Amino acid sequence: MSRVWCRGAAAVLVFLALGAAAAADDDAPGLPGAPWFSLALQERLERAAGDSTAPRTRHVRADGRPRYTNRLILEPSPYLRQHAHNPVNWYAWGDEAFARATRENKPVLLSIGYATCHWCHVMARESFEDVEIATYLNLHYVAVKVDREQRPDVDGLYMAAVHMLSGRRGWPLTVWLTPDREPFSGGTYFPPRDGLRGHAEGLLGLLARMRAVYHETPDEVASVTRRLTDALPAALAPDHAAGDAETLPLGGDFAETFGPVLARGAQAFLEEFDATHGGFGSAPKFPRSVVLEFLMRYARRTNDVAARAAVIETLAAMAAGGIHDQIGGGFHRYATDRAWRVPHFEKMLYDNALLAAAYLEGFQFSRRPEFARVARDTLAYLDREMSAPGGGFFSAIDAESGGEEGGSYVWRTDELDALLSPSQSRLLRAYYGFPDDPRAHVPYVARPLAEVAEASKLSMAAAERELQAARAKLKRARDRRPTPQTDAKVLAAWNGLAISAFAKAAHVLNEPAYAERAARAARFILERMHHDGRLRRSALGETTTGDAYLDDYALLIAGLLDLYEADFDPGWLDRAMALQAVLDAHFWDEARGGYFLSADDAEPLLAREKPAYDGALPSGNAVAAGNLLRLAEFTTRPEYRTRAEACFATFAAQLRGRPASVPRLLSALDFALDRPKEIAIVKAAAHDDVEPFLARLRGAFLPNRVLAVVTQGEDSAAHQRLIPWLEAKIAIDGQVTAYVCERHVCKLPTGDPDTFAKQIEQSTLLRQAN
Repeated sequence: MSRVWCRGAAAVLVFLALGAAAAADDDAPGLPGAPWFSLALQERLERAAGDSTAPRTRHVRADGRPRYTNRLILEPSPYLRQHAHNPVNWYAWGDEAFARATRENKPVLLSIGYATCHWCHVMARESFEDVEIATYLNLHYVAVKVDREQRPDVDGLYMAAVHMLSGRRGWPLTVWLTPDREPFSGGTYFPPRDGLRGHAEGLLGLLARMRAVYHETPDEVASVTRRLTDALPAALAPDHAAGDAETLPLGGDFAETFGPVLARGAQAFLEEFDATHGGFGSAPKFPRSVVLEFLMRYARRTNDVAARAAVIETLAAMAAGGIHDQIGGGFHRYATDRAWRVPHFEKMLYDNALLAAAYLEGFQFSRRPEFARVARDTLAYLDREMSAPGGGFFSAIDAESGGEEGGSYVWRTDELDALLSPSQSRLLRAYYGFPDDPRAHVPYVARPLAEVAEASKLSMAAAERELQAARAKLKRARDRRPTPQTDAKVLAAWNGLAISAFAKAAHVLNEPAYAERAARAARFILERMHHDGRLRRSALGETTTGDAYLDDYALLIAGLLDLYEADFDPGWLDRAMALQAVLDAHFWDEARGGYFLSADDAEPLLAREKPAYDGALPSGNAVAAGNLLRLAEFTTRPEYRTRAEACFATFAAQLRGRPASVPRLLSALDFALDRPKEIAIVKAAAHDDVEPFLARLRGAFLPNRVLAVVTQGEDSAAHQRLIPWLEAKIAIDGQVTAYVCERHVCKLPTGDPDTFAKQIEQSTLLRQAN
């Protein structure tokens, strides 16, 4: 025991001395407690640091330059570069870090987060900027940083491990690994020292304890890692644990087998519905767009009143809440309270794209014009504040500004009085629920505008004008505040969601400019992020990095299909089919069905994930199943339908036992169990007006359909190559003619928009689906 204590005491003295020296000497080279960098590496770091702007560190020299620079300055990830001036000797994920850990027999501390993660920033300031903690890490560990948005496979693997170890999920994710990359302990956020923020044990104490565990109880570590590595394949690919007994029949028994699943799923969501405030569950409350999408589809085919009410009330409540940026548009990540009033302030591209699409469908579903306004405002926000040069979309906007979470978005009454006229201030304070005190407040709709207008003795039109003018003043004032940082990387998957949202808006709102914006983003991904027949995961400036994952392919394919149905350029459908072929070739599990998250030639990890669960983004398998069904309807190729049905069979255990975890898969299943409509509108000449027909289609909530608009002749031939059922469909008597078909059996073609409207309104109730 005394020898162990002596070794530990000596190490403590060394790291304290090194840390003190580094802190005292403004020109101290290197990182405290870390080995010296080679001269070549040091020169590379210095060159990269010279190009760095606004380093995120409190350790600066007298001339303002950062005191410390580590290897992360060489990485393209904005998140990794945020940590490039920590005193920690960080490595990016890769063989170099683990080879050193093996050579020196040191445990690895793996830290996973993302660029706009608030608690990642907190842990960075508290722990990774702390010289004492950094010195201990540098002496006794190999420290590895991972951007979860660029390496979702690494994140998914170790998130599953930490969940098995601690029951916790979230970011920052903190994991202790052996040099063989095997986890033996982990958690999420830890404060720097014991007893802070309600944690009995802080990071510094944990680092010492886990180091002792690793070196002094290797058998215990080996036992834990063995159990985890044995369990991870089943945790990451649930069908691997289900066995043959869970594989459900396809073919003629498909509808009989899966029919009851939709009702069970709807019931599970409705049991969680918050009838007082809208949404599902309690605080914190997330905008679960994929749940709303499914409930709309379920209500359409069952006339379920409760499902309909849950959708409309939730969309209305979110639109009125503080989670919805009432001044600048767009949505924050989630609400910290049940009533949607106080948000967690980061803004994500995926949330806003998914919500814009949900509000567009909600507008069709309910005919409530305010839902269309929310969709417009959200898309305007994305186009204005998240557009990347060249046409893509940035990933996210940070929650913090000026070191304060939400600092850009909150207001005090004295600020309103200084910026607005007295009548505008009174109106805005009443409408947005400002308290009669100087506290900072997040605007949310506290009273209906009609009620506020009446109390203010204003007409509705005058109240709307005053409110709009007041909001514009606040937006201009907000733009002069310190602005949150933008995560400027362009992710293929998230851009696929944005392409879908803009394309759907072009159709639903009859605004071609939205389709043009979607097409710009699609061209950016297909031209800048597509090399040698394969997609890349991300782009930042002129640099593209990382092989694409299942989500990148699936969500981009969905976006291209939506874009085809917005501007009817067959090139989008052609590219979607080509990407689907790559997905099938490199991601499909030939043995058990379903798609893996990573490709067959990707870096091998401890286990290969096959995602089914809908988290912040819809599952790649669910999106892929929906794409396959749409492609089957367009092309009549049976292999698409067969593969989609195999996806449902693969995830049968989730569909039967945990339907609330797979809402997007339920939406795809609804498509599979329906009789989707094949709609063709044929023009005799390019200038013929098809708007009377499309207007009827825009006014109907008809998610289970495919649509083609073609001009008879050469244009029609180009479409027929991809969509065989367009053959022999002509513009009768030279007039625009609509064809509405189901399973290639068509109703009488019509040139009358009202007749067309009646044909598309006819739907198969769920209980009759076959």
